[in-house]
Amino acid sequence: MHDHAALAAAVASGAPVLPLYIFEPDLWALAEHSRRQFDFLMESLTELDEALTERGARLIVRKGNALDILADLHRRHGIAAIHMYEETGLPWSRARDRAVRRWALQAGISLREQPQPGILRSTGDSKSNASWAGHVEQPRLKAPETIRAATLAAGPWPIAEDFGLGADDCTGRQKGGRTAGVELLRGFLAGRGRRYRQDAEHPAAAEKTASRLSPHLAFGTISVREAWQAAHRARAAYMQDGDTTFAASLTGFLERLEWRARSIQSLEDHPLPQTGSGEDIRPVPAMDDPRLATWIEGRTGFPLIDACIRSLRETGWLNFRMRAMLVGFATHHLWMDWRRPAERLAALFTDFEPGIHYPQVLAQSAIRGQKAPVVYNPVRLSLQLDPDGTFIRRWIPELAALPDSYLHAPWEAPKAELARAGVILGQTYPMRMVDHVAAAKEARERIARLTRTSRPATAQPPHRPAPMQADLPFRGMQARRLRKPKHGPAQLSFDLGTPPPAPHLRQI
Repeated sequence: MHDHAALAAAVASGAPVLPLYIFEPDLWALAEHSRRQFDFLMESLTELDEALTERGARLIVRKGNALDILADLHRRHGIAAIHMYEETGLPWSRARDRAVRRWALQAGISLREQPQPGILRSTGDSKSNASWAGHVEQPRLKAPETIRAATLAAGPWPIAEDFGLGADDCTGRQKGGRTAGVELLRGFLAGRGRRYRQDAEHPAAAEKTASRLSPHLAFGTISVREAWQAAHRARAAYMQDGDTTFAASLTGFLERLEWRARSIQSLEDHPLPQTGSGEDIRPVPAMDDPRLATWIEGRTGFPLIDACIRSLRETGWLNFRMRAMLVGFATHHLWMDWRRPAERLAALFTDFEPGIHYPQVLAQSAIRGQKAPVVYNPVRLSLQLDPDGTFIRRWIPELAALPDSYLHAPWEAPKAELARAGVILGQTYPMRMVDHVAAAKEARERIARLTRTSRPATAQPPHRPAPMQADLPFRGMQARRLRKPKHGPAQLSFDLGTPPPAPHLRQI
């Protein structure tokens, strides 16, 4: 309801408005989609329907092919215009949108697509940067007070079983809906995000100090502009109070929001490569490849990798650096083509966003954007980012009794230490899948050899997308000059009627 350009345009037209959500079986059949995403969506739509009801409308729900449903509505009731947002999505959704555009043109229906925040169709980064600044600094659109609704039966709401999504297996999943998103943002700006910059790479700490807004931004329960303006104002308040630590963390958060748009822009400008396009350098694993199953089930024998997978399976979230490590291990150490590992990971992310996930996967697997492959050493990262083993011991309790000196590489522990800790490698905890040092060396050599032999001397270097969120350490960054917010408090209210937790953030 809030800061929603398509809804605002439909209401402003003066015509009856039909808020419509279509559940498309073919979309939910894609490998990237899962029950945890569906459940988050249903909670968000339920809250949206309540907000619409308060304004005199209802959410009209339909299940089926979008083109068939729109054509049926037009035949029965007549559609004057369709208001929607542009989407940078998967090849399937791109094809769906093209079909809808062709149909609307043939039917004489005005199709009014609102641009994504800071993202332009078929443009370079310089223009998109200007678009980003112009968008986030504009006043936020207020939710309509009333909606002149078209009269139509709301329709039955589907359940996950209708799409074969299986049982709920994400007990720690974040709750969907705008109220949950607003409370996350308020808590982050009121204190939880003070160490955001310092903790961003550490899996245990980041779970608590990160914004955790990613699923809300992906599903649209909070707009990017709302998050940016609220963080911008909070940063100014902390600077005025002399809290430069918190202000620096919010600078990092604001930069991440912009990088998010750049990442989506890179997928908009350079869609996913097709099989056989010349960008395939690794064999595609079979669906039943035991390496793929061992990796995605957290049985690799590398404690940090297994802890990350187990955490992700239970919570639906993981910090950016660990996401990059998981992709790199699958594509470099295990030498698997990026597609199936990417699909398996996407299904575990509640916050799956194609424009974030896939450019990151392509960059981390050295398909695009890397002059030389960055091959993460999972043991070295474990020692750096979880030195006392807090994260590993939480998610791999069978290793909890091992001392810190052997926890990160249990295969190096003496038999006596393993026995004291009750660890039997190959039984209570797996043996490591590969020699990670040798596998990394071989991957670098393979990529270098393939690059030399497959790219003509006159060929252009591969497109280098904007830096991916998973590979953007805060170390060495130059913080941007802190600017005073251009807009007053009225543009930063969330209109929920619930007071924020801190007095100096009263208008956030």
